[in-house]
Amino acid sequence: MNYDNKKIIGDLINRLKIEYDKNDRSGVYGYTQRKLTYNSNRIEGSTLTEYQTASLFETGTIINDGMAVRSKDVEEANGHFIMFNNMLKTYNEELSEELIKSYHYDLKSGVFEDKANGYAIGDYKKRANTVSNIKVASPLEVEDKMKELLDEYNLKENHNLFDIVEFHAKYEKIHPFQDGNGRTGRIIMFKECIKNNIFPFIIEDELKGEYYKALNSAQVNSNYNDLLEFCKKEQEHYFNTIKDFIYTKDELEDLLNNN
Repeated sequence: MNYDNKKIIGDLINRLKIEYDKNDRSGVYGYTQRKLTYNSNRIEGSTLTEYQTASLFETGTIINDGMAVRSKDVEEANGHFIMFNNMLKTYNEELSEELIKSYHYDLKSGVFEDKANGYAIGDYKKRANTVSNIKVASPLEVEDKMKELLDEYNLKENHNLFDIVEFHAKYEKIHPFQDGNGRTGRIIMFKECIKNNIFPFIIEDELKGEYYKALNSAQVNSNYNDLLEFCKKEQEHYFNTIKDFIYTKDELEDLLNNN
């Protein structure tokens, strides 16, 4: 399958926007909201199950199955739903500091724990943080490093998947926010894929180890190939799970025959 096929991307975007505008949560928009929110938050330690995430999105309620539910997990899930909607409205805009900060604000503005801890919401971190064996930017370095990264990225009018993967690795290495860097980084990849007529993808929590290993290799050794190949596999998986939401049986057969 050619995952740079403009028609496929256009068909996906149209379905996402139509269903969002109609508040239709039964198709590809609802599926993507549930899957992306569940997996991206789960990678960062959320305890919500996939079923609980779906229930929260569809009904605004949580089925706890006799288990305690952390308020932060619920707040961040709701924030992720809002961030995805913002991304859908702004996917065609040039990537900027203001836009990225708006995604972070959507994700985190309703999280009591972050506010109680004095975290900057919708703004760059004020205190140092650490990630694994990576030396991330200090609070004093973040603004300059983000400007440099965005200037370098935006020099190109059109981006390919490699460019998006490279940006992701460098963005995560800067680690500009106190918390929420992974989730904003992954929503940026989704946005930049559909902006550049590249089929997007969802990084699955069950593949977190493979994702982190490839990301670390990119950040430490400037070797982006493993991360690129990983994202290509996730492209294929996402396409195979949502194609029936977008196409009829006959349309899908024609599409596959032409690819």
